[in-house]
Amino acid sequence: MYQPAITGHGVFTPSQSISNDELVVAFNAYADRWNATHSEAIDAGTVDAMAHSSSEFIFNASGIERRYVMDKAGVLDPDRMYPQLPGREDGVPGIMAEMGLDAANKALGMAGLAGTDIDLVICAASNHERAYPAIAIEIQNLLGADGFAFDMNVACSSATFGIQAAADMVRSGSVRRALVICPEICSGHLEWRDRDCHFIFGDVATAVVIQRDEEANGPHFTIQSTSCATKFSNNIRNNHGFLRKAHDQMDDRRDMQFMQNGRKVFKEVLPMVSAHILSHMSDTGWDAGDLRRLWLHQANKTMNDFIGKKVLGRVPEAGEQPNILQDYANTSSAGSIIAFSQNSDDLQVGDRGVICSFGAGYSVGSVLVERA
Repeated sequence: MYQPAITGHGVFTPSQSISNDELVVAFNAYADRWNATHSEAIDAGTVDAMAHSSSEFIFNASGIERRYVMDKAGVLDPDRMYPQLPGREDGVPGIMAEMGLDAANKALGMAGLAGTDIDLVICAASNHERAYPAIAIEIQNLLGADGFAFDMNVACSSATFGIQAAADMVRSGSVRRALVICPEICSGHLEWRDRDCHFIFGDVATAVVIQRDEEANGPHFTIQSTSCATKFSNNIRNNHGFLRKAHDQMDDRRDMQFMQNGRKVFKEVLPMVSAHILSHMSDTGWDAGDLRRLWLHQANKTMNDFIGKKVLGRVPEAGEQPNILQDYANTSSAGSIIAFSQNSDDLQVGDRGVICSFGAGYSVGSVLVERA
C-alpha cells in the first residue's frame, strides 16, 4: 500500500466577472419588462409582481460580492439572461476540456510533472457539456496521458468524491499519478431570472494532482483519510437531461434549471455536514485541536460559519476557515479546492486540515490532509 498525496493544484479563472451591482441592473431591467408584460394580471391580483433585487440583499443572503463567468454579455442582457456559449465543431476541444486543461497544467507545473506522467484523469463536475465521449478522456488526450479517464458527477461534492476515488487507486497501486479536474460552468444551469437564486453561481475550473507521497518533488499534503456519504433529497434539483426531448419537455420550464428549497437545505445539510466531519475526524483519531485549516464548500458564508463553529467548538479565528465565495460565488465542486489552493501555502510540516464539499444528493465528502 502506498501513501497518496496532493502534490499540485491549479485554478483556471475566467477573464470576465460580474459585480453584484451589474447583476442587479440587468435583473431589475428584466423584472420591469416582465411586470409590464403581465401588468393586467398583476393589477387583477392573479399574478404577483416580480420584485427588484439589490446588492445589499445579495450580500446579506450569501456573502457574495462578484462572480467570474465564461460569458458576461449574455447573462447581463435583459432579453436573454443566460450565457452565450456557441457549440464547437467536433474536432475542436470542448469548453470544459479547455478550462480543465488550463487548471491541470498549472497543477502539473506545481507538482513538477508533465501530462505524459499521468495515468488517471477524473473529470468531476456538477454538469457535463455532453453525455459522451467523456470530458475526462478528451482532457487525457489533450494532455498526452496514457492510462484511463472517466467523468464523475456528485454535484457540489464531486471534487472530494473524485479525490477519494483517485487516492484509493494510488494507495492500492492500481495507478501511480492522477488528476482530479473540476471544470464548472455553473452559469449555464443557473436561472438568472429568479430573484432568490440569480446571484448564486460562477464559473471556474480546478485541478489537483494525486500521487505517491514518496515520489513528491516538493512540499505537499498527504491524504490521511477520506470519507463520503449520500442521502437522497429533492431539495436541490435540476431536471435538465438527455431525456428532455423524449419526455416532450422542450419548453422553457423553470425546473430545467437549478432549483433549491433553501430553508430545508440549511436545516438538513448543516447538521449532516458537521456530524460527518466530526465523525470522520474521530474515526481517524483527530480532534478539533489538531486542525489548522478548514477548506469548506463555498456556497454560503452563513453555512460555512455554522459548520466551522460546530467542528472547532468555537468561532473560527481569522484564516482558519477561509472563504473565497465573495469573489467567486458558488462554483459547485470547485469551491473547496479554490479555498485550498489559495490558502494552504502558509501551513507548516505537520499542520492538518480538512477539505470538505457538500450539496445536492444530498452528498458530503471530506478529505483529511497533513502538510509534508
